[in-house]
Amino acid sequence: MAEIRLVADIGCAEGILLNTVLTAHPHLSGTGFDRPAVQPNFDRTVERTGLSGRMRFVSGSFFTDPLPSAEVIVFGRVLHDWDLATKRMLLKKAYEALPPGGAVVVYESMIDDDRRTNTFGLLTSLHMLLESPGGFDYSGADCVDWMTDVGFTNCSAEPLDGPVSVVVGHRCDVR
Repeated sequence: MAEIRLVADIGCAEGILLNTVLTAHPHLSGTGFDRPAVQPNFDRTVERTGLSGRMRFVSGSFFTDPLPSAEVIVFGRVLHDWDLATKRMLLKKAYEALPPGGAVVVYESMIDDDRRTNTFGLLTSLHMLLESPGGFDYSGADCVDWMTDVGFTNCSAEPLDGPVSVVVGHRCDVR
């Protein structure tokens, strides 16, 4: 993997993920990407944490705008909001924004691969089906398949604490 200096959080809201990552890793900088309406909340986090030199906000729509470039692009609790075509489109945009050696990280409540034991993930998926047009939760294996389809390699899924899992894919081609 390329040297990591910049992390982009797609759908960053108030910037809590970036705050946590940058506080733990002082050599990193971060870009939060979200709709313009959330920038005041993001700016308050930056001001409160004193990370103004390392944390910046880029406004835009991940539907119409390119994603900001970074060595690591994170989708945290974002993909489950959308239908399959949109999930794939967002992963493709991440692939295009990453340099060779970069990585995409997806984390959220995922359904277990057998769709039998993670009750919270199954209920969250039902909630997404009711709350959003086309949104649904998915398994780590599903996400690995989608990442592979858009070009990522060395993809893996791992459970974290509770119902949350993380899936990581790498861009290993040469531009």
